[in-house]
Amino acid sequence: MQETILILDFGSQYTQLIARRVRELNVYCEIHPFNKIPEISSAVKGVVLSGSPFSVRDMDAPTPDLSKIRGKLPLLAICYGAQFLAHTLGGEVMPSNNREYGRANLGFIDLSNPLLAGLSQNSQVWMSHGDTILHKPEHFNVIASTADVAVAGFQIAHEQTWGIQFHPEVYHTTEGTNLLRNFVVDICGCRQDWTPASFVESTIARLKKTLTGDQVVLGLSGGVDSSVAAVLLHHAIGKNLHCIFVDNGLLRKGEFPTVLDSYKHMGLNVKGVDARAQFLSALAGISDPELKRKAIGKTFIDVFDQEAHLISDVKWLAQGTIYPDVIESVSVNGPSATIKSHHNVGGLPDYMKLKVVEPLNTLFKDEVRRVGHSLGIDPAILNRHPFPGPGLGIRILGEVTPEKISILQEADAIFINALKSSGLYQQVWQAAVILLPVKSVGVMGDERTYEYVIALRAVGSTDGMTADWSHLPYEFLAKVSNDIINRVKGVNRVVYDISSKPPATIEWE
Repeated sequence: MQETILILDFGSQYTQLIARRVRELNVYCEIHPFNKIPEISSAVKGVVLSGSPFSVRDMDAPTPDLSKIRGKLPLLAICYGAQFLAHTLGGEVMPSNNREYGRANLGFIDLSNPLLAGLSQNSQVWMSHGDTILHKPEHFNVIASTADVAVAGFQIAHEQTWGIQFHPEVYHTTEGTNLLRNFVVDICGCRQDWTPASFVESTIARLKKTLTGDQVVLGLSGGVDSSVAAVLLHHAIGKNLHCIFVDNGLLRKGEFPTVLDSYKHMGLNVKGVDARAQFLSALAGISDPELKRKAIGKTFIDVFDQEAHLISDVKWLAQGTIYPDVIESVSVNGPSATIKSHHNVGGLPDYMKLKVVEPLNTLFKDEVRRVGHSLGIDPAILNRHPFPGPGLGIRILGEVTPEKISILQEADAIFINALKSSGLYQQVWQAAVILLPVKSVGVMGDERTYEYVIALRAVGSTDGMTADWSHLPYEFLAKVSNDIINRVKGVNRVVYDISSKPPATIEWE
């Protein structure tokens, strides 16, 4: 049973970073909403409470039930988590006189405390809170302070329970990784044996046990996630895996025949299906992005259902779902407004009669790539930028038509090929071209034009949970803009998206 650190999420923008830092220590961890705590098995070695945009004094503040955790397992409470412990155990949490955001230094550190062992005096940390612990409960021992925060860190007497008001998961806390290592390795006793090789070994063993003798159908997309999922399943069940690569008409220019051929060279049992007409028909007249995603998802399911009936005794549908897909589809506070449906997350219709297997649904994107490398997959596939399941359908804002698809494919090809030829492709985590639902006036030669606007999007990231816009050279952007306007009929203006995630998402729809 895989040793696990459980992270309870209170809605902090940094929760996924906690998971990333723990996993970088080769320790497996899972994020769960504070109000959906899973059964605490013997595999759980410790628990982390995240920060939150809430104040513990709010009427609707998150209130977890820690009765099966506190005093029974090592517990590290970060920011809101620390304030929650202080607030509910007899202390006083109040708005800070000075809103505490940004860099600070630990003027006092109890180096004899196992959580802070090996840290440097005056170590830099990152604060991000409007409240502070004004009076600590009597049985809380202060283990760290800054000039402005008297209770920057504490341990509850006679318990393996700690709280800190700074964020060890962000890079600005210079020794945050050391603190997390102290917690997960020295205090929780985790073995640090969760590696790509160990993941491959355990996942293949689990797939063999679960899928023995069963026929499995998998939709390949040409991307990293579905490709790695396919190879894992191929190692586990061989020819019992039936891969279907669908041409939905929303792929990049020339992608379908090229990728289909590469899959066949990988030894996969793969079939190409031309479903362009079905997808275009399903999208006709639809402009709302959520409805487009649902239409594309339903058509995928219909195509898979048709193809699955051509294969004898198929029982499973495999998907390349990864962890950010799962996290973004679960609301910390229960049912809420949908940001966007994810094409890989959610139930299947009853009529399909297939169970779902998702071998990558515990991995972040960079972890998927490392697993793929461990499997010996071609770097040309592993290093491809992420591409959304709904494809260009959500990069055409408004209704999807054959004309718009053609325009976007041509512009996209110019941008992606330029990134590759300029040596910039690997410096960018994801690049996209967006066709906007507006036209602008332009001049070509002596003629007035009234044509579409194209937006270029390029971001840097490690896992897609957060992203910053890429600072591409002006000369490069100028050339791409010039090439698109001159070579793509129907476009007379190109703009560059300089928004980051959050607050924007990577895709526009």
